[in-house]
Amino acid sequence: MSTLGWIHTIFGTVALVAGTAVLLMRKGTRWHRTLGHIFLTSMIALNIISFFMYGLFGSFGPFHWMAVASLITLLAGMVPVLTRRPKGRWLELHGAFISGAYVGLIAATAAEVTSRIPGGWHSFSAPITAVTTIIIIGIGVALIRINLHQAADRTPARYQKKGTPS
Repeated sequence: MSTLGWIHTIFGTVALVAGTAVLLMRKGTRWHRTLGHIFLTSMIALNIISFFMYGLFGSFGPFHWMAVASLITLLAGMVPVLTRRPKGRWLELHGAFISGAYVGLIAATAAEVTSRIPGGWHSFSAPITAVTTIIIIGIGVALIRINLHQAADRTPARYQKKGTPS
C-alpha cells in the first residue's frame, strides 16, 4: 500500500472509532463535541485524500463520487449546528445528516473491502460491492429514521427545540 493509502486508512480508522463513540454517547456533551470534531476532521481529510487516489480505476470513479456525497452530507450536517437554523429543527437535521455521513463511512469501508475480492473489480467484486453498499445504506437510513428521535431525547434540554446557541 502506498503512503497515501496508509494515511487514508488511518483517517478512515480514526473516523470509524470517533463516529462510533459519538453515535453511542449522550449528545450535546463536551465529549460529544470533541469526538464530533475529530470525526468531522478525519472525514474531511479522508475524503480529500481520496481525490488523489486513482489505483482502482485509473481515473475519477464511483468511490470518488461517494467522497463528493460524503462531503456534501458533512456540510449539510454542520450548517444547522453553526447557524442554529432552521429554528426548532436544526438539531434533528444535524443528527440526520451526520448520521448519514457515518452510514456512508460504513458503506465506503465495506465497499473498499469488497472491491479487493480476488478476480478484479470488473469481474466478480463489482456486483458484490454494489449490493453490499446498497444494503448497508438501506439499513443505515432505516436505523436513522427509527432512532433519531430517541437520540434527540438524550440531548440536553438547552439544545432541544431552541433557535439560540448556549
